[in-house]
Amino acid sequence: MNPYRTLNCAELKKGMVGRRIRLAGWIDTIRDHGGVIFLDVRDHYGVAQVVLNEEATRTVLKHLSRETVITAEGLLKERDPETVNPKIASGEVELAASSVEVLGKAYYPVPFAITDSLATREEVRLRYRYLDLRNPAVHSVIELRAKVLSYIRNKMESLGFLEVQTPMLTASSPEGARDYLVPSRKFRGKFYALPQAPQIFKQLLMVSGFDKYYQIAPCFRDEDARADRSPGEFYQLDFEMAFATQEDVFEAAEEILYGLFKTFASGEVSPAPFPRITFKDSMLKYGTDKPDLRNPLLIQDLSDFFKNVEFAPFKGKPVRGITADCKSQPKSFFEKMLAFALGIGMKGLGYITAAEGLELKGPIAKFLDPEKKVELIKLSGLEIGKTLFFVSDAPALVDKLAGQIRTELGNRLGLIDESRFELCFITDFPMYEANEDTGKPQFTHNPFSMPQGGMAALEGDPLEILAYQYDIVANGVELSSGAVRNHQPDVMVKAFEIAGYDKKDLEEKFGALFEAFHYGAPPHAGMAPGIDRILMLLAGASNIREVVAFPLSSNGQDLMMNAPAPVTELQLREAHVKIR
Repeated sequence: MNPYRTLNCAELKKGMVGRRIRLAGWIDTIRDHGGVIFLDVRDHYGVAQVVLNEEATRTVLKHLSRETVITAEGLLKERDPETVNPKIASGEVELAASSVEVLGKAYYPVPFAITDSLATREEVRLRYRYLDLRNPAVHSVIELRAKVLSYIRNKMESLGFLEVQTPMLTASSPEGARDYLVPSRKFRGKFYALPQAPQIFKQLLMVSGFDKYYQIAPCFRDEDARADRSPGEFYQLDFEMAFATQEDVFEAAEEILYGLFKTFASGEVSPAPFPRITFKDSMLKYGTDKPDLRNPLLIQDLSDFFKNVEFAPFKGKPVRGITADCKSQPKSFFEKMLAFALGIGMKGLGYITAAEGLELKGPIAKFLDPEKKVELIKLSGLEIGKTLFFVSDAPALVDKLAGQIRTELGNRLGLIDESRFELCFITDFPMYEANEDTGKPQFTHNPFSMPQGGMAALEGDPLEILAYQYDIVANGVELSSGAVRNHQPDVMVKAFEIAGYDKKDLEEKFGALFEAFHYGAPPHAGMAPGIDRILMLLAGASNIREVVAFPLSSNGQDLMMNAPAPVTELQLREAHVKIR
C-alpha cells in the first residue's frame, strides 16, 4: 500500500462514505472555525476538504503555512447539505482526519497567492514558475498540451506517418533567423548550430526512401518575442510526404487539424475542406495573408472607380473600400476610428454614409456626381445606415492599412464570434519579391519551394512567378507554412541564380541536400503547424508563454534558472572561445 495516499483528491465520492482514506497534497487554504480546522488540500487531480477535529492533528499544523505538503488519513464523511461545493469533484464529501504527517514543509511564504498567479507580474511568475504552475488554471493548460501531443501522435501514426528524430546539433543555416551557435571543443574555431527547423533533414529523409515522416520538432531561433512567438525555442508538428502533391498535403493537414480542433476546441470549428484563398486575393479582400475569417467585412478595390473622380488625395493611388453597418454608432465612434487610422500612419480616414433615401453624406460625397453616386452604391453594397470607409496610399502600403482598418472595425463593431474557429489555406505565394534597397529579386519564403511551371516559369519576370507554397491560418493566426519542394537540381540552380546565388553557393551552403538530389529524389511536399500557436488558440491564451511549461521571458531570459549566465574561464578555454 502506498504510504502517502490511497486515492487522489478528485476520486473521493459520496459512495465511499465510511471508508478509511489516505490523501496527500499541498495545503491550499486553512480555515479555523473555533477549534475545528478546515483544510483544502490540492493535488494534480483536484481539491478535497480535510477536517481536523482532534487536538493531535491540529497541533501538527499549528505552525505550518499554506503550500506545506501533507498526508492525512481518516474516515470519509458526507458534508452537511449547506456546505456542499458543486465546483469540485469531491464537493459532497470531506475527510475527517485522525492523523496528519508533514511531508514537505513550506519554509518561505509564497510570493503570490497561488490561485491569483495570473494577475501577478510576468517576471515574478516566471521567477517562481514552479509555484505559478500549481495554479489549477495554469496547470490545466500544460495538461491540455500533453493531451494534444498524444492526439497528434496517434493521428499521425493512424495516417501512416513514421516518427523520426532529427539532430539537435547541426550546421549553421544562411537563411532565415539568427542561429543559436554551439562552439566545438574538438574542432577549434568551429561551431554547431541548433536547428531553426528540421527542413533539410526531413527532405533528406524523403531522398532516403521514407514515405511519410513526422516529428514533434523543437526549433531554435534567436528572435525577439511577440505575443504569438516564443523567443528562443518552440515546437512544431513537422511532416513531409514523398510522391505527394499540394493537395495531398492539404488533405493530411485537414484530417489532422480539423480532428484536433474538433476534439479540443470549446467552440464551432469550420469543417474540412478548408477554404483555399490565393495570396493575391487574401491581400486584396482582407489586407493580410493571415485573414481572420470570423470577421465578415471585406475590402473592395475601388481604384478604377476613382480614376474618373476629381478628388486630389486619391489621384494616382490605389483606393480600397470597406462597407460596415454603423447606423447605431455615435459620432465618437468615427472620431476613434480616425484616431486609430492616424496612429497606424494613415493621413486620414475618409468615409461616406448612406442616409434616408440612400442620400450619401460625408466630405467625399460632394466630389461625386449623381451617376457616380449610384454606381458607388451598387459597387459597395451601401444601404441606409451603412458607412463606406476609404483607404488610399502607396501600392506597397494600401492593402496592409486597409487590413488594419478592417480588423479594427470588426473588433469595435463586435462582429467577431470569439467562440468560432475558422481555418483556411493561403496559396500561390510569390516566389520572389523585390529587395527594398537594391530592387533585385529575393526569395519571399522558403527557397526550396518548387516554382509553379518548373524551369519554364523561371524564364519569365521573377516577380510574376508563383510558388507551390502555402500557409494554414486559423482566426488570423498563421499556424503553418509549407511547400511542394524543389527536388530537381537544375531547377534549383536556376531558382537560386535569380535570387543572386550561384551554383557554388548552393554547394557550399546547402551541400548535403543539393548533392543528395543528384542521386534520385522523389517529388515531395510537407508543412509544419506550430504546436504552441495551436495550443494558444485552444486555451484562449493571449500570450504564447501561457502554453509552455517553462518559457523564457519576453526578452529571452530564463528568470528561474538565471540563463543566460556567465561561464568559467576554463569552460571558455575548452571551447576555444574568447569574449570580446
